[in-house]
Amino acid sequence: MTETLQGKRIAILAADGVERVELEKPREALEQAGAQTEVLSIHDGEIQARENDLDAAGTFTVDGLVADASVGDYDALLLPGGTVNPDQLRVDKDAVSFVRDFVESGKTVAAICHGPWTLIEAGVVEGRTLTSFPSIRTDLRNAGADVVDQDVVVDRNLITSRSPDDLHTFCETIVAKFASNSNQEEVTS
Repeated sequence: MTETLQGKRIAILAADGVERVELEKPREALEQAGAQTEVLSIHDGEIQARENDLDAAGTFTVDGLVADASVGDYDALLLPGGTVNPDQLRVDKDAVSFVRDFVESGKTVAAICHGPWTLIEAGVVEGRTLTSFPSIRTDLRNAGADVVDQDVVVDRNLITSRSPDDLHTFCETIVAKFASNSNQEEVTS
C-alpha cells in the first residue's frame, strides 16, 4: 500500500442513485493510497446505490451533510455518476454551492460519467475541456465546455472521465492529482 495521500481528506458527494462502482472503486483507490474519505449527501443515513442505473446495488453510509460541509475541511472532491445521483445533486442549492466553491478554491475536483451534470449547474465548465458519458456531452457543450472523447481529461483542477469502463485510468489519475493538488494549465489525457 502506498501512502501518497496520507493526511489528505477527500469529500465524495453523492445521493441516492449513485452508480456503485463509480463510488466504490475510486474510494478504494484513494483509501489504499492513505486518504481519509467521507461521503457527503443531501440527506443523512444511507444512500441507495445502483448498478447500470437500473438494478439495486446496496447502500453507502452518509458521513455528513453537504449543507454542513466546508470546502476548507477537504483537500479534494469526487463526484461519482449514475444518472439519478447528479440529477438530485444539481437541484440541491447546498450541493451546487459546495461544488462551485470547491472548483473556485482551486482544489482538485474529479467527476466521472454523469457527475459533470453537477459541474454544469455550478456554472464552472465554461471554457474548460471535459469528457463525460456520451448522453450529457450536449449539455456540457451548451454550458460552454470543450468536450472531447477521451478516457480521462485533466484541465487545471478538473478531472473528468467517461464511464465505468475507464475506472482504472480514472483512479490512477485522481490519486496522482489529489496527491499533488496540481492546478495544471494544459489539458492531458
